[in-house]
Amino acid sequence: MDFALSHEQQLIVDTTRAFVENELYPHEGEVERTGLLDPDLVSELQQKAIDAGLYAANIPEQFGGSGLDTLTWLLYEKELGRTNYALHWTCVSRPSNILCAGTPEQQERYLTPCVRGEKWDCLAMTEPEAGSDLRGMKATARQDGSDWILNGTKHFISHADIADFAICFMKSGEEESPRGRRALITAFFVDKGTPGFEVRDGYRNVSHRGYTNSILEFTDCRVPAENVLGEAHKGFDVANKWLGATRLQVGATCLGRAERAFSHAVQWAAERQQFGQSIGKFQGVSFKLADMATEMKAAELMILEAGWKYDQGNVTDADMAMAKLKATEMLAFVADEAIQIHGGMGLMDELPLERIWRDARIERIWEGTSEIQRHIISRALLRPFGA
Repeated sequence: MDFALSHEQQLIVDTTRAFVENELYPHEGEVERTGLLDPDLVSELQQKAIDAGLYAANIPEQFGGSGLDTLTWLLYEKELGRTNYALHWTCVSRPSNILCAGTPEQQERYLTPCVRGEKWDCLAMTEPEAGSDLRGMKATARQDGSDWILNGTKHFISHADIADFAICFMKSGEEESPRGRRALITAFFVDKGTPGFEVRDGYRNVSHRGYTNSILEFTDCRVPAENVLGEAHKGFDVANKWLGATRLQVGATCLGRAERAFSHAVQWAAERQQFGQSIGKFQGVSFKLADMATEMKAAELMILEAGWKYDQGNVTDADMAMAKLKATEMLAFVADEAIQIHGGMGLMDELPLERIWRDARIERIWEGTSEIQRHIISRALLRPFGA
C-alpha cells in the first residue's frame, strides 16, 4: 500500500496551491465585504486559470479537459477549497461532468464552450418540496408532439444567475415499483432566454459570500426533443453515472479549509503568550490541536480511499457517504476549535477563521445532508440481513 503522491500529483497540488495563494487569496477580503464578484476580475482570473491548466480539470481529455483521475482531482479540489468558494468555483470552473453524457451535438453546443471558459452551466434538481427526496419533485415535463412543455419551480440552484443554460430534471411520468408508484425523471438542457424560463434571485446565504443561488420558474416552457439529456424518463440513470463523485468533491474542499484553519490555530497556540508561556503548553489547548489533527487525518484518508476506489470501479454509495459525512463534520469541529483557541480574535474578520466557520455550516446540508448520508450508510449495513 503506497500512500506517496506521484510526481504528477505533487505537481498538480503545488501548482494549484500556488495559484490559490497568489491569485485568489488577495481577493477574498473584497468578496467577503461586498458579497460580489467583479465580472472583470472573474474574466482575468479565469484566463489565468486556463493558462495554468487548472480550468475544467475534471473533464476527460477527450472532451478538452485535463482528464484528472478521481483521486488526483480530489487532491486538486482540496487545494481549491482553501479559498473563498465563489472565487474558486467561478474563476477556476469545473463544468458538470454530466455534460459529457450528451450527444456529440449537445457536447459541441454546451460542453465545449464550458471547457473553453465561454459559458457556465448550472444543475437544477432541488425544489421547495423536494430536497433530499428528489423522486418527490413536482416540476413536470410533458410531451407535445416532438417538443416538451416544462412547468414548475426549482430553487437553491447554484450559480444560475451567471449560467448560460440549466440542466433541469423534471418529472416526466410515473411507473409502478415494489413500493408503489414513483416518478420518472427526464433531464433537459434549457437555454437562458427560452420563453417561459425565468431566473429569479434566490435567498441570502450565511455561508460562502459571493456565491449565489436562484429560483428557476418554468411556465409552459417549450424545449425541443433534441434538448433531452440522455434518454427520456431515465434522468436518474444519467445522474447516477456522471454525478456520483460530487459528494467526494464537497468533502475534499472541506479538507483544504480545515488545513487552513488548523495552520492558524497551531501558529497562534505557539506564539500567543498567557501566564508567562505559550498557550500551546496548556493541556486545554494542546489536546484540542491533537484532536483536530486526528480528525483531519481520518477524514483525508476516507476521502482519498473513496476516490481511489472510484477509479478502480468498486466504490460503494456507503464509501462516499461515509467520506462526505466525516469530512463535513470534521470541518465544523476544526473551524470551531480554531476559533476557541484564538478566543475573541478568532471571530474578527482580520483572520479567515470566522469565514471558514460560517462556510462550514452549509457543507453538512448540500449534496446530501448528514442525515441522508447516515441513512445511506445504515441501509448498506442492514441490507444483507433483509432489514
